[in-house]
Amino acid sequence: MATRSPQTTSSNRGVAFWMVFVSNLLVDMLSALDLTAISTALPTIVDHLHGTDFIWAGSAYTIASTAILPLIGNLVSAFGRKPSLVAFILTFALGSAISGAAQNMNMLIAGRTVQGLGGGGCIAITEIIYADLVPLPERGKFQGITASAIGPPIGGALADSGAWRWLFFLNLPLCGLAVILTTIFLRVHTPRASFSEKIMQMDWTGISVMIGSTISILLAITWGGLQFPWASGHVLAPLIIGAIGILVFFALEMLWLKGPTVPRFFFTSRTTLSGYLGTFFHGIVSLAAVYYLPVYFQATKGASAVGSGVDLFPLCLTIPAFAIATGLSVQIIDRYRPQNYIGWAFIIVGFGVLSILDENSSRAAYIGSQVPLGVGLGIIWISTQFPILAPLPYSNSAHALAFFTFMRCFAQSWGIVVGGTILQNELLKNLPDAFRAQFPGGVQIAYAVIPAISSLPATLKDEVRAVFARATRLIWQVMIGVSGAGLLSVLLMREEKLRQDMDEQWGLREDGLGPASPQNELEWKVADAADVELAQVPPAARN
Repeated sequence: MATRSPQTTSSNRGVAFWMVFVSNLLVDMLSALDLTAISTALPTIVDHLHGTDFIWAGSAYTIASTAILPLIGNLVSAFGRKPSLVAFILTFALGSAISGAAQNMNMLIAGRTVQGLGGGGCIAITEIIYADLVPLPERGKFQGITASAIGPPIGGALADSGAWRWLFFLNLPLCGLAVILTTIFLRVHTPRASFSEKIMQMDWTGISVMIGSTISILLAITWGGLQFPWASGHVLAPLIIGAIGILVFFALEMLWLKGPTVPRFFFTSRTTLSGYLGTFFHGIVSLAAVYYLPVYFQATKGASAVGSGVDLFPLCLTIPAFAIATGLSVQIIDRYRPQNYIGWAFIIVGFGVLSILDENSSRAAYIGSQVPLGVGLGIIWISTQFPILAPLPYSNSAHALAFFTFMRCFAQSWGIVVGGTILQNELLKNLPDAFRAQFPGGVQIAYAVIPAISSLPATLKDEVRAVFARATRLIWQVMIGVSGAGLLSVLLMREEKLRQDMDEQWGLREDGLGPASPQNELEWKVADAADVELAQVPPAARN
């Protein structure tokens, strides 16, 4: 079978490189903003649409974005980076239009689902494109800015002004700009095999098992304690089926398929495994913080939507700053393990400080307490990717990065749902019965309650504020345990040499916007022949 050798990437970066970088950054920001901005706007949106299913407004996005991710590595290898990215940007734009025009919660949830499909694909593909263009030691300084958590302040501002629909409508012109930049400047290899040959390359068995299992588990944890009791068949059946399915998936990938959906180093390198575990735990704690700190600000401290967004600025600003600093530090000292230890230590301290807050905490206390958490989240946001990729033959493995993005999004779903379950159950147990009875939504009452708190009599208001403070404190305490597991995952990690070599098949053309050079055309024809040959090999025989 034809093979491709890695080569050292050129350091020459012209206009095309920087325009692709800007385009990718725009796509990343759109996806990240949409995931996090709704956290501060959600009480206003739920109240305006007269809904109660607040969990689904967040979870529909994360479930859809996670479910699509096992497909991405196969998709970009078979069909190419540019066509796949453009398709997902357009899907994201369609979901944004549906969400912005929503007349009820069901329509909003449907739009968020479509957005999730597009957003998940966009984030995964841009990660892969960054890796195609930038060698591993340099990658952190380019990607650190994508760790921005600026969404909540924007969401709060639009919600307070009554313009929450523009959270979604503003995506449309920006998606159009991203499509234009991607189409013009992302001049990279697109496989020329036939459609049927491309389809044959896909790891359909592994993809189907993983997507089905992921959806099953996420549905179970979304329903658990809310629509249905945790011990009910409605929750246990999909949870058990999904867990068994994931075990079957890994067994298939390791023992039979040896396919590309999961890189084989996941099974053979403890360093790669530690990076994926760290990514999983970080996804849980980061989304729990971004989603439920605004609940504390609005319900306990009486902040408006825009006020809660402003109060979240310490977290929003420290995450990207320390992500960029971490990327630079890895390039300078050529090591990544110390940063992982330091990052998890800061996260544990950060959640420990947050768990001290109560309904009487001063503004200075709850503003300053976010800083250590933001430092830690920013460090780990970047540093887990290095141990994943360092042991791999290339520093830009599409399938390894797609699975990395899957782990992060899968974990973020857990962060939203676990935090929401804790919040709901605590409110059900501790809110006054007479007050709780005013909300026909039953168990899904958290976001319906928040707008009503300011109008309550003083004594009842203080009681409700205290209940919310205790509920969010319990979320932070649970996150301390999750962060401890993240710290332990670093024990598996070894320092590996950060590779400079790249797979030139997927590199950006440096010959301007004109036709490809004969040398590139020859290289790409050889690569296409290898792809066609691969498509003819049964999955069980692939290495």
